[in-house]
This record gives sequence, structure tokens and C-alpha cells, in this order.
Amino acid sequence: MKKIIEQIFKFGIVGIIAAIIDFGTLFILTTLLDTYYLLSAAIAYILSTVFNYIASMQYVFVSKFDKSEKNKEFLIFVILSVIGLAINELIMWFFVEEFSFHYILSKVIATIIVMVWNFITRKMFLEGTKELQR
Repeated sequence: MKKIIEQIFKFGIVGIIAAIIDFGTLFILTTLLDTYYLLSAAIAYILSTVFNYIASMQYVFVSKFDKSEKNKEFLIFVILSVIGLAINELIMWFFVEEFSFHYILSKVIATIIVMVWNFITRKMFLEGTKELQR
């Protein structure tokens, strides 16, 4: 149980940094550069996901893939992230267009939901069954 709590803590730290990248990019593109909020959200999500992949696989999850299978690991990460992007975009669109929420508030709601998706699916598909080593 201690290992899973430690892993969730590390996931949270990586997530906070990724969220700063995500929300910062979203704000800059949408508010300062007048980019459509869903395009800004997609770009921000992709940038934060690249950081998240590198940091998560280095510090949070123990990969079930050996070095020769890193392409497979990355492909799985990308597939899971694309689904997360779709969830993010759908939630943001729904709350902005249907309820007239501010795009940042919609992003907060989307981030919470996608964070749960990311942790569960990355743990299921990227981490080995061996006991956590980190």
C-alpha cells in the first residue's frame, strides 16, 4: 500500500508540472494570441503529454517493456493520450458551448476527469505486474 501511495504522489507532482504547461499554453494561445480555445486546448494537451510521458516513465511507472520494446510502449502511451485528448476536447466543448462556462473552468473539469483516465490506463497498459521498484 505504501508503494501505491508513493506512486500516486509522484504521479501528482508530474501532473502538477504538466498542468502548468497545459494551462499556461492554453491561456497564452487563447487569451493572448486569440487562438480558438479547442485548438489551443489540443496544442496545450499535446505539449503537456510529451512532458508527462518522459517524466512518468522516468519517475512514476515501472515499464513492463524492455529497451527493445520502447517503441511499443510509446505507441500505447500515444493511443491512451489521444483518447484522453478526445475526452478533454469533448468535455471542454460541452461545458463551453452548452453551459457557457469559461474555457478555463471547462479545462479544470476536463483535467480532473482525464487525470483519472490517464492514471488508470497507464497503470493498466504500461506498468508491469512486478512489484513497484521506485
